[in-house]
Amino acid sequence: MARDSRCGRGSHVLEASMTATPSRGEIWSCRLPGKADDPHQPRPAMVISADVRNRLADDVIVIPIFSRGAFGPTHIPLAAGQGGIKKPSVLFCEEITTIDRGFVVRGPWGDRVEDDVLRAAVRAVRRALGETLPEPL
Repeated sequence: MARDSRCGRGSHVLEASMTATPSRGEIWSCRLPGKADDPHQPRPAMVISADVRNRLADDVIVIPIFSRGAFGPTHIPLAAGQGGIKKPSVLFCEEITTIDRGFVVRGPWGDRVEDDVLRAAVRAVRRALGETLPEPL
């Protein structure tokens, strides 16, 4: 097992392999495409693709997580502790991307995020695609 200091003291995450199966709502360290010189690689990202897809496909759909950023219609706050995140962070849902499993470096960081966070992220992705959505009751 490998340690990732961003996961909190004593937390352990697994090194990913082609046999690792990320689950929807989990946070994994990922190398995002087109950002090879980014000093923050690998970056935490939340898996958003359906579990059945995650088991069958050679890639996963993720939303990158940043430690800073203004909240807004496509930026969802992620509280410390959610999914194993150590500090309050932000899901940048307009930056949703599909990555090959080889770019999934290690994880999961912790338990799945809460269902309300997952639902908010899905709504934010839909907003990023231009859908007009009524607010949930």
